[in-house]
Formats: sequence, structure tokens, C-alpha cells
Amino acid sequence: MLQPYREILSRPGALAFSAAGMVARLQMSMIGIGIVLMISALYGSYGLAGRVSAVYVVAQALCSPQLARLVDRHGQARVMRPAVAVASVGLVTLVVAARADTSPWLLYVAAAVTGAAVGSFGSLVRARWSGVLGGDPRPMHTAYALESTIDEFVFIVGPVLATLLATSVDPAAGLVVPLVALVVGGYWFLALRTTEPAPTVAKGEKVRGSVLAAPGMVVLALVFVAMGAIFGATDVSTVAFAEESGNTGIAGVILAVFAFGSLISGLLYGTRHWVRPLHQRFAIGVVVLAVGVCFFVVATNLVVLAAVMFVTGFAIAPTLINGNALVQQLVAPARLTEGLTWVGTSLGVGVSFGSSIAGARIDADGSHGGFLVVIASAALALVATLAAFRTLRPRPDAVTDRVARAVEDESPSPTAGATVAACELADCVDPRSTVPQQRTGPGDEDVVPPRPTGVTEEG
Repeated sequence: MLQPYREILSRPGALAFSAAGMVARLQMSMIGIGIVLMISALYGSYGLAGRVSAVYVVAQALCSPQLARLVDRHGQARVMRPAVAVASVGLVTLVVAARADTSPWLLYVAAAVTGAAVGSFGSLVRARWSGVLGGDPRPMHTAYALESTIDEFVFIVGPVLATLLATSVDPAAGLVVPLVALVVGGYWFLALRTTEPAPTVAKGEKVRGSVLAAPGMVVLALVFVAMGAIFGATDVSTVAFAEESGNTGIAGVILAVFAFGSLISGLLYGTRHWVRPLHQRFAIGVVVLAVGVCFFVVATNLVVLAAVMFVTGFAIAPTLINGNALVQQLVAPARLTEGLTWVGTSLGVGVSFGSSIAGARIDADGSHGGFLVVIASAALALVATLAAFRTLRPRPDAVTDRVARAVEDESPSPTAGATVAACELADCVDPRSTVPQQRTGPGDEDVVPPRPTGVTEEG
């Protein structure tokens, strides 16, 4: 099962930048909750803690895509080395100011500086995979699955570690680990120059406008905001449900089960080559996720809720994998980091919105009200996906690139190459292809029909 992952990680430099990226990304699941835990403990105000955390999230959402645009234009190391330094100074200032019990305004400024400069290392890693693998859809699918699985691991370990440190060591300890991870992982990653994508300035390409000019990107960003709201509202609603059940401490375990289901599905999903068009797979994932979260509200106890979350979690990683892969088809290669950053920050913004809105509903109606916010967020994601489904189709030049790879990489002869190219073009352009395809079941992996003599299946 792990053979596809071994193959991509055996590429020169791949294991190093993926590992460094994992360390650098640990902060993304710890800073927000670390801010809340530290400020609520030192200032005795959850309201102030929430506002400072919100400033951090908003600053990151506004500035990360702009940093990504600079990265695409000038290179990862040139832009992110000073950015990591600025983010580190901001985070140190936030910790020192909170420990000194200074004015809340300094906390806001420090949080804004940190969020504005921290960037999105997940997008940087995925952009490197595109360069190392040449954009080939099959290994790229596996690489995106690997990175989504790492994201799930980070979100399982990070919040638990931040909470443990803040409650048992020191209120500020929950921010020390993400600070170290950002500095060590970030500069380790940026030092690996052999796998760094070439900047567009070096290529002589001109970059104008925003990637959101592509209609499909607007839809994708909106869907990711709604998905983030699902996750954020689920987090606080689960804590409230556990508290109502008299066992608050089990909430973290239930949320870990939710993420663990996603982690397993991500690993499994990345080992298979899927013939069904990418935008269709993304839509199916959104539908399954929306249906699954509807059962949260009818859970009668913690065991049932954990079971429902585990099963529903299987829809998360494949949907995120497909969403990130869609970016590669919707934006020009020179804008890939910017496009990936937009969907990543959209997810983070959604988490912030979802948790705050669900918190207000929980105050009024208990955990039931919070789970209704989860369902409403899922409905928004579903409606946006289905209403704008056609805009998620790949760009024509992305189809051309895929056909070219089919001819160059898979064909042992010109005749066989033409046959493969025809099959690839039919698969990309027209989901109602006349090539008969067998399926193992609704939504299951497509089975590729026998190829003409002399044409072999890759990998």
C-alpha cells in the first residue's frame, strides 16, 4: 500500500523538504489555540483572548496570499527568510508582552505582525512537489495525499500539545513550541535550495491580477471557507457536548478520532489512481461530508458521536486533496503558490468564523445549536459546489499539458501514444466519455479498461 509514497519520497530532495515542511507547519495548529490559552490564563478574559486570536487569523488570511504572490515572483527563500524572522519577532513580542501584563493594544499589534508574516508552508511544500514531479497527475495525487495526511497529523498533535504545555507547564509554553518549530523547520526548509521552484522573474514571465479572477478559484475559496466553518464549529460544539455529558476531558479524544478517520482515508486515497475527473471527485467529497455531519446533531452520547465522526472523517482528506489538486488545474503554473495559499487561508478563516458563530449559538441553545451551525456550513459548501460545478472544470491548457504528458511519458510508440492521448483527452474534457469504464461501485475507484496492445499502465 505504501509503495506509491516510497516512490515519490525517493525523488532527490523530496524526503528532506517534506519533513522540513512538516516541522514548519506544526505552528499552524498551535498558535491560535496557544494565544487563547495564554491570554485567558494571564488576563482572565476569554473575550480578550478571542479578539487577539481573531486579529492573528485575519492578518494571516489577508497577507498570506500576498506573500505567496511574492514567492511565486521572487522565490521561496528570498521572500520567506525575512518573513519568518518578522513572524518570530512578533510571536516573541506577544509572549513577552502577555507575561509582562502590558496593554492589550500591544497584544493586538504583535498578533497582527505574526499573522501577516507567518505565511503558508503547506502551500510552499505543495509547490515544490509540483516542480519535483513535473506536474504529472498520478504522483502529484499521491504527493497531495501525503501532505494532507501530514496536515491531519499536525492538527491531531498540535492542539493537544499546546493545551498540555499551557495547562501543566506555563501559560506561555503553548507558544514556545510553535515558535521553535517555525524557526527550525522554516529555515531548514528554505535552506533546501535544489528543490525550490524557479521564480517567475527568473523565467521572464509577467504576473498580473489575482488568481481569484478565475471563477473556479472564487468558488473553491468559498467552499473552503464553508469547510473550515464545519471544522471550527465542530470543535467547539464537541467540547460543549462533552461538557453537557459530564466528561469534558474526552472532547479532545473525540476530535482526535475525527482527524484520525481523515488521516486513514488520506493515506488510502493517495495509493490509488482515480480515472473519474477531478472536479467530480471533489463534488462527491463535499456531498459525502455534508451528509455525514448532519448526523452529529442526532448523536445521543459521546460514543455515538465519536463513531459518527470517525466515519464522517473519511470524507475530509480526499476532499481537501482534490481541492488542492484543482488549484493546479485552475491557475497558471506561475501562480500555483498563490492559488494554494488562497484555499489554505480560506480554510483558516472558515475555522475562525465557524468557531465564533457556533460559540454564540451554544451560549443560546447548547451544543445542539452549535451542531446546527455545522450543518448550515455544510449546506453552504454543498450549494456553492453544485451551483457553480461547471466552473471547477480544468483550464484548457491544463488539459493540453496532461495530454502531452500522456504522449511523452506513457507511450512506447507514436501509435500507442496517440491512443493514450485520445483516452486522456476524453477523460479530461468529457466525463461522459464513450470509452467504457467498469466501476467497483458508486463513487469507488474507476477501473481503467484494457489498453491497446503495447500500451502499459504506469507505476
